[in-house]
Amino acid sequence: MSMSKDRPIKVLIAKPGLDGHNRGARILTLGLRDEGMDVTYTGLRRTPEQIVDRALQEKVDVIGLSILSGAHKTLLPRVVELARKKGVGNTLIIAGGAIPEEDIPFLKEKGISAVFGPGTSIREVADYIRQNVKNN
Repeated sequence: MSMSKDRPIKVLIAKPGLDGHNRGARILTLGLRDEGMDVTYTGLRRTPEQIVDRALQEKVDVIGLSILSGAHKTLLPRVVELARKKGVGNTLIIAGGAIPEEDIPFLKEKGISAVFGPGTSIREVADYIRQNVKNN
């Protein structure tokens, strides 16, 4: 899938698991739209299967996972695994939320490209996405 100037980067923002807080995900959705990206927000309490199916359906370039529930070591690797299995393995998968610093190396090892903590600016996330979306 090639990126071109006439098509904005497509991003799916998802809230896996039972986490009920979505303020950060909604702010990120709006902020990335302001940065010129085509952003879809899945809403709360999605399963990894629902997230990957939606990513396939929308043909997204990026899956952004927002998680505060503490289930990140289970849910996030599952999303990566399903994405690879279903053929969207070269989609950039990033995460944000309340994820302990010591869990970040584990998540990166499992295929999460980057983890953004609370207080990260929208611009920082947008710049990371622009620099890392694969042009293939």
